[in-house]
Amino acid sequence: MTGSDVTRDGVRGQRPGREASPKALQPAGRRRRGRRRGEELMVPRAEFDSYYGRPVIKPPSWSATDIAGYFFFGGLAGAGSVLAAGAQATGRPTLARAMKISSIGALSLSTAALIHDLGRPARFHHMLRVFKPTSPMSVGSWLLAGYGSFAGAAAASAVTGRLPRAGAAATAGAALFGPAVAAYTAVLAADTAVPAWHGAHRELPYVFVASATAAASGMALAVAPTAENTPARYAAALAAVGDVASMSLAERRLGMVAETYRTGRAGTLLRAARALTVGGAACAALLGHRRRAAAAGGGAMLLAGSACTRFGIFAAGVASAEDPVYTVAPQREALERRAREREAAAGS
Repeated sequence: MTGSDVTRDGVRGQRPGREASPKALQPAGRRRRGRRRGEELMVPRAEFDSYYGRPVIKPPSWSATDIAGYFFFGGLAGAGSVLAAGAQATGRPTLARAMKISSIGALSLSTAALIHDLGRPARFHHMLRVFKPTSPMSVGSWLLAGYGSFAGAAAASAVTGRLPRAGAAATAGAALFGPAVAAYTAVLAADTAVPAWHGAHRELPYVFVASATAAASGMALAVAPTAENTPARYAAALAAVGDVASMSLAERRLGMVAETYRTGRAGTLLRAARALTVGGAACAALLGHRRRAAAAGGGAMLLAGSACTRFGIFAAGVASAEDPVYTVAPQREALERRAREREAAAGS
């Protein structure tokens, strides 16, 4: 048979209705579903290739400096208020006063970074006109507003020495809002379609809280006298363990998308973050209770490690959105996994 023997109606001289195999005339999807286990495909499996290599989803339009800085300073403020309340309750006035001031300062920088990214200050105000529980941005805006009121009152009382009872109540209120302020930015990031963020939606809040705790304990070690830095040293150790454990769990869950956390700019930042966080916690634990310079050095390392964590996670998200394979391949794997589970359930 040559090419000229093939017509639009089939092979010349043959009747497709009788000569063709009924199985060959079945739709492709039906043939795949009816294929016996172990039977080889007649054609190789199609490999994924995006349209001209273009991203499947739109990469985040946020500015790295603004939003990663917003994540970092917000976490520092929220966790710092918790440390301030603990220091006040345990009779560490210098540490408590320093953390109240640093928390309102960090909150101011965080809000400024957010407003700068929004483009106009009025847009932040507009987000407070309604409260939408299903929107992380709406909830976060109200969290910042409520927390800022308590943190500002606590810092003002600490600086002026006036209204100590009102200042104590404000300190407690800021401590109640603090963990939510430190964690909600992780929910904000994970609520997007960015694979490196959404795929780690269960672990990302723990990563952000551990990073915020490292930053706050680093600030406390840097500004407090050695006689009052015991809570900060314990917090730094817990933060280092939590950061390493939660990041490891996140990378394990992400599968192939975890490559974005290990390579490129994100990989460099996150490796530096781990080294700085663990090294700062070790320095504070071993020498921070005796040497003021060691405590301050360990605190600076913890602050730098927390900042690298936030910027590294942001960079990983951008990288995962720009490469289409990180969007499509995990979805394909999830579909195949569910198909295998259905086959196993049907076979049992």
